[in-house]
Amino acid sequence: MADARPFFSVIVPAYGRPTALAACLQALAAQTYPRERLEVLVVDDGSDPPEARALAECAEQGGARLLRQSFSGPAAARNLGAACAQGTHLAFTDDDCRPAPAWLAALAAALSGQPAAGAGGAVVNALPHNPYAAASQALVGYLYAYYNRDPQHAVFFTSNNLALPAEAFRAQGGFDSTLRLAAAEDRDLCDRWVQCHHGRLLYVPQAVVAHAPDLTARRFWAQHFRYGRGAHGYHLARRARGAPPVPVEPPAFYGNLLRHVAAHAPPGRAAQGALLAVISQLANALGFIYERRRHAARAAVPKPATS
Repeated sequence: MADARPFFSVIVPAYGRPTALAACLQALAAQTYPRERLEVLVVDDGSDPPEARALAECAEQGGARLLRQSFSGPAAARNLGAACAQGTHLAFTDDDCRPAPAWLAALAAALSGQPAAGAGGAVVNALPHNPYAAASQALVGYLYAYYNRDPQHAVFFTSNNLALPAEAFRAQGGFDSTLRLAAAEDRDLCDRWVQCHHGRLLYVPQAVVAHAPDLTARRFWAQHFRYGRGAHGYHLARRARGAPPVPVEPPAFYGNLLRHVAAHAPPGRAAQGALLAVISQLANALGFIYERRRHAARAAVPKPATS
C-alpha cells in the first residue's frame, strides 16, 4: 500500500554561517519522519567563496542538495528551492534553526486530510540566557498568540517554521522576492495565502523549531530597525494589490506585548525584557519612517524623458 504521507522538500536558505547550518542539518537528519519521504535543499544566497565552500561541505555531510544563487535575499532563495523541489509539500526553516525530531511528523499529521491547507508550528528560543534572543523570540510568540487565536484559521507564521503544498505555493507566485528585508516576505505570503487565495493556515504548536539568533544589543536594534523597514515594503505590497490598509492595533495590544516579553525574559531580567520590548517598537517605528522617506525620495526623482 502506498504511503499517503506528504513528501516534504525542506528548504533552508543560507548565507555564510556554516556552523549554524551544520547544526540545522543535524536536526533535520534526526527527524522521526521517514527519510524516503523527505529531501533537504540548502540554497546558498551568494556567500563569499570561503564560506560557500564550507556550506557545500555541510550540505554534502548532511545529505542535502545544494543550490546557489547570486545574493538576492532569503525570499528569492526560498523560491529557488521551491522551483527545484520534488516534494508535494514545501517545509521552510532557516540555517540558524533546529527543528525538533517530531517537527515534520507533527506537520504531516495536521495536514492529513487537508491537502490544500498550509501549516506553521511553534518557534522557541534556543538561547535562554541571551536576553536579546529571548526578547526577540517573545515578541514573535506574542504575535502568534494574538493573530493565531483560532488554530484552525491562523493568519501569520514566520518563514522559519512553515509548510505549504508545493503546487499551490508556486501557483500564487511564492514569496515576493522584491521584499528583501525581514518581516516582510513571510507576512506578505501569509496575507496573500489567506486573503487573496482563500487558503487555510493551521497552527500546529507540536511542530517545534528552536531558533538560535546570535544577538547582541547592536544586532537586536538592527534587527528590529530592519523589521520596520520591511514592514513598510509589506504595506506597499498590500496597497499595490488593492488590499485595505493594515489596521492600527489598540493601545492594549502594546501594553500586553510589553508584559508578555517581560514575563519571558531570563530569570531576574523582567525589567530588562520590558525595556527591550520598548526598544524593539522604537526601532521598528524608526525603520518604518526611514523606509517611507527613502521611498518618497525615490518617487520624487523625475524619470528620464523617452522619445
